[in-house]
Amino acid sequence: MHRGASATARGLGHALHGTGRRIRRATSAEGAGESGLAKLIELHAVNSAGDMMITVALASTIFFSVPTGEARGRVALYLLITMAPFVLLAPVIGPLLDRLPSGRRSAMALSMLVRAAIAWMMTSSIAGGGLTVYPEALGVLVASKAYGVVRSVVVPRLVPERVTLVKANSRVTLAGLLATGVAGAIGGGLHLIGPTWPLRGAFLVYLGGAFLAFSLPHQVDLAKGEARALLHGPAAAGTAGPEPVSLDKESLHRDRSAAEPEEPPPGVTTAPAAKVGLRTVGPAVVLALSAEGTLRGLSGFLTFFLAFLLREHPLAGLHPTEALGIAAGALGIGNALGTALGSWLRSRAPEILVTLMLTFAAAAALAATLAYGMLTVTLLAGTAGITQSLGKVALDALIQRDVPEQVRTSAFARSETLMQLTWVVGGGLGIVLPLVGQVGMGTAAGLLLLSLAFALRGLVRLPTRVGRPHLA
Repeated sequence: MHRGASATARGLGHALHGTGRRIRRATSAEGAGESGLAKLIELHAVNSAGDMMITVALASTIFFSVPTGEARGRVALYLLITMAPFVLLAPVIGPLLDRLPSGRRSAMALSMLVRAAIAWMMTSSIAGGGLTVYPEALGVLVASKAYGVVRSVVVPRLVPERVTLVKANSRVTLAGLLATGVAGAIGGGLHLIGPTWPLRGAFLVYLGGAFLAFSLPHQVDLAKGEARALLHGPAAAGTAGPEPVSLDKESLHRDRSAAEPEEPPPGVTTAPAAKVGLRTVGPAVVLALSAEGTLRGLSGFLTFFLAFLLREHPLAGLHPTEALGIAAGALGIGNALGTALGSWLRSRAPEILVTLMLTFAAAAALAATLAYGMLTVTLLAGTAGITQSLGKVALDALIQRDVPEQVRTSAFARSETLMQLTWVVGGGLGIVLPLVGQVGMGTAAGLLLLSLAFALRGLVRLPTRVGRPHLA
């Protein structure tokens, strides 16, 4: 028996070692291991796994354990709470991180440690059913969003020479999605033991993430040149937007160097960095913000509208849990597929990419309205997942491309604020609408078509040097 146990242990050890080696080989592909991007990919996977375990614990308390009417009230309260981190994120956390460029690894590690501590405290709140779970969830969200802002700023510093920003963003996001799926299954299994066990698992995961944060390369914390980055306002620049750069690594370094003159040219005034808004970086970023904001709103709308609709009125004769599982699975698979496509697509035209995503989403919503059924609803959910994830990597690439490093953290903070706002507005709309399938699908289709009209108008009006790029 002892020999059998030893053989089993050795076999399990070899299997885990082989799995770890294959994961490391995948994350280190195309020079990501040498540049340090692989470390960030692994850190983001750990971050996503911890957040998913927190979500599993909260879902059992807020949504599944109460009747539909009470659940709608609890979810509405949770949606309001999700907005609170962004009250701090845009005006406080973003500028604060701008002033601490040499502490990015410490900031990410601190966000992990804060969430580990809160996850441990939440075990008593969930076990006792107290309302303290809401402010604790707020703390987790604040720390998670702060990590997300820093992570987005770090990506350009770790991109290998032959990898575009769109592809790098997609690889990081895809690792997070895969980890979310695995952590969701593990968290569900832990929940069978007890409602607090997913939180205990999250505690351990976040502790591991804090150590991983310090394994990132030292160039993540280097701030050389950032204090001299200049940002011209529209009046000073005299143009509709900044000169575009391609998303390859060589061009990124070239344009970053060009953005760091010792003194501003004669006759050119510069806007103070603290007063810069996203609109000043040009129409391409504004277009992407509007389009991706609509896609993020669609994701929030479908998440909550379908959760309550299929719970009360399941389609195709399915059990409510089965119908909801199919729709949620389609949304999750769409997210993963969109991220995978983003890592494969060599796009040098994120403006066109995000507009195409809006077009596909509008077409899917229109189909679900005209032929409402389980098939079209599932298709819309999958399309929403694909389009919003591809749109996000395109938006991130535009901000990383067009916004100087001195204010890039604030730009990401404001971008994340807007994206979360649209997700919450979409989710709120899904909660208050009557639970009638065609009404919901028609509302979504109308809003998407309206946003698409504005996006096409903005794309046509982009200057020739900014707009109409090709897909390589």
